[in-house]
Amino acid sequence: MKSNFPQLKLRQLDATLNRWRSADLPPRPPSGWIKAIREGLGMTATHLAGRLGVATSTVTRLETSEADDTISLATLRRAAEALDCELQYALVPKQSLSDTLEARATALARQQMAAISHTMALEAKATSREEVEEQTRALVVALRNGSQRKLWRDK
Repeated sequence: MKSNFPQLKLRQLDATLNRWRSADLPPRPPSGWIKAIREGLGMTATHLAGRLGVATSTVTRLETSEADDTISLATLRRAAEALDCELQYALVPKQSLSDTLEARATALARQQMAAISHTMALEAKATSREEVEEQTRALVVALRNGSQRKLWRDK
């Protein structure tokens, strides 16, 4: 009997990510969170530097690197702790993982069916559009029920 554990994990992860996707989170301030929070607290760069154990110029570089998207997560985490903040980090898919897998399986099935239909047409054995769609739907189901890794292979 095939374990349904991967499907359970997928549903749980989708539910968690859906909470992030539906959250109305503000965008990062143009100057970055470090500088915005530091200034919001009325803390100087020199005071933050002291809390981090670095030079004031390093704080300026940290703030610039965050605004430029070049800061490391480890550095951002250290700055968050120095500001008495919690770093929350997530990759939030634009759609559910299930929908992404369904779209990928559908695209692969259509690609495979197009090749098969073309070959059959060349052999004068073309099938109706309805038959092709039915076979495509069956192939999508087979792809979704198979190994997810196969969905991402180039060939």
